Amino acid sequence: MQVKHSVKFEDLGTGDYKKVWEYQEDLFNNLLADKLRRREIPEENHGKVIHSLLFVEHPHVYTLGKSGSDNNLLIDQIQLQARDATFYRIDRGGDITYHGPGQIVGYPIFDLEDFGITLREYIFMLEEAVIRTIAEFGIAGERLDGATGVWLDTATGGLTRKICAIGVRASRHVTMHGFAFNVNTDLDYFNYINPCGFIDKGVTSLQKEKGEGLDMDMVRGVLKGKLEGVFSIEWVKG
Repeated sequence: MQVKHSVKFEDLGTGDYKKVWEYQEDLFNNLLADKLRRREIPEENHGKVIHSLLFVEHPHVYTLGKSGSDNNLLIDQIQLQARDATFYRIDRGGDITYHGPGQIVGYPIFDLEDFGITLREYIFMLEEAVIRTIAEFGIAGERLDGATGVWLDTATGGLTRKICAIGVRASRHVTMHGFAFNVNTDLDYFNYINPCGFIDKGVTSLQKEKGEGLDMDMVRGVLKGKLEGVFSIEWVKG
């Protein structure tokens, strides 16, 4: 019988990037502190590890990871303000990406040791959940060698495009940050960056691929279900 992992799920609706980042850090620090506490007590007293998963839509914002280059943001502060966008340098891996309305951003705060997986396996599983999600809408998602995330048409040269970006941070195998899945996203905002540092690949969304907008609640429900299956999750109340 497959072991189930207890995860508290929260849909935050629309949330300011900095406030949600601070909330993530609180959850991350609490899970890490609990993990360290467990090491000091007998195993029979451990109880269940309670992980967290957040879904949110952010107002327009660009974030730059630790390994990213400022040159991949193609507009200045005044132009950012004109487009109602903000910019943050953050502590995840990866380069620059965009978050905004119509995009499902997922922040899993997971202890990977409790799941029995490596960081590489974790990223593969996030990709798998999104690949299974878009398959429900008749779209074939793929992985791209040398790049994280979910892509379309990877064998078609100039047509290769990303539908979901992934960038995570892990400390003592506890994760934060996560993925950004384009559903009804305004793709024009990607014109002001080199997405994830690439200058030769595009971005896309479910809306663009299907030729129509999708119900966000419905897509969130499908994605949540695929994450549940891939990670063997049981949802718990906090």
